[in-house]
Amino acid sequence: MNIVTRFAPSPTGFLHLGHVHSALAGWRRARDAGGRFLLRLEDIDATRCRPEYARAVLEDLRCLGLDWDGPVRVQSEHLADYAKVLDGLRARGLLYPCFCTRAEVAREIAAAGAAPHGPDGPLYPGTCRRLGPAERAARLAAGQAHAWRLDIVAALAAAPGDLVYDEDGAGRVMCDPARFGDVILARRDVPASYHLCVTHDDAVQGVTLVTRGEDLREATDLHRLLQSLMGWPAPVYAHHALLTDPSGRRLAKRDKAQTVRALREAGLTPDEVLALATPTQNEACAGQQTR
Repeated sequence: MNIVTRFAPSPTGFLHLGHVHSALAGWRRARDAGGRFLLRLEDIDATRCRPEYARAVLEDLRCLGLDWDGPVRVQSEHLADYAKVLDGLRARGLLYPCFCTRAEVAREIAAAGAAPHGPDGPLYPGTCRRLGPAERAARLAAGQAHAWRLDIVAALAAAPGDLVYDEDGAGRVMCDPARFGDVILARRDVPASYHLCVTHDDAVQGVTLVTRGEDLREATDLHRLLQSLMGWPAPVYAHHALLTDPSGRRLAKRDKAQTVRALREAGLTPDEVLALATPTQNEACAGQQTR
C-alpha cells in the first residue's frame, strides 16, 4: 500500500506536546515507508479558530523538522464542497432540520429521566425527527434557526453491507454507529461538522492510513457510516496512546498543556522537544491504562 498519512490540527490554540506526538506518529510512518505526509488545518469553526494559531502550526512543525508534502489543505476554503455533500444527503432523506436549542434538548433529556447515552453523552431524543414535512417546511421558510441532523435509522438502512474497518495491528473491527444517535452534521455557526469534513477530506486527499489519538477511536464507527453512504474508500486506522500529565490526565489545550512555543522560548532544542513527545513503550502503555 502506498501510505498517505495526515496531521490535521484545529488552530484553536498553540500546539502542545500531545499534538507533536500525534504528528510524529503519522510523519514517521510516511517517511519510513517512502509515502506522503499531508498537513490539513481543520478550521471550520470560525468562532474558535484564529489565523495566528494557524500560522503557528506551520512555524512549530517547520522548527521541529516535520515537513509535509504538497500544499496545506485549509477546510474553511472548501465550504462549498461540504455543502454539496450535505445537499446530497438531504436529497436522499438522510438529514432532517432540528430547531431545538441546546437548553431545550437538555430539558427534554432531564424530563425523560433515563435518556440513553452514546460516546458523546446523552443521545438526542428525536424531537424534530417526528415533525411532519409541512411543519418542517414552514419553519424553514420562516427562517428559524436550525441544525441538520443525520437520521441514523435511515442512514443505516441506506448503507450497503456490514460496516467494518481495519485497525493497524489489530485486524478488522465491527462498527456500531447507531450508538451515536442522530448526530449534528451542520449548524448555522459551524456549516459542517468535524465528522463530515474529516471523512470528506480523507477521501479527496487519498489518505490511506489515518494515525490519530485513541480518544477518536469510537468516532471511527460514525466515520465508516459516512464513508459508506458517500461511496468513499475506507482507510486503515492506527489509533495511538495519548500523552498524559503526571496525574494521568491527557494533554489538552483547555488544561493549558505546555506548548511547543513555550518550550522553544525556554531554550529547548527541536530534538529535546521531539524527545518529550516520544514516550517510552512503558510510559505509553501506562498512559493508555489511565484513561
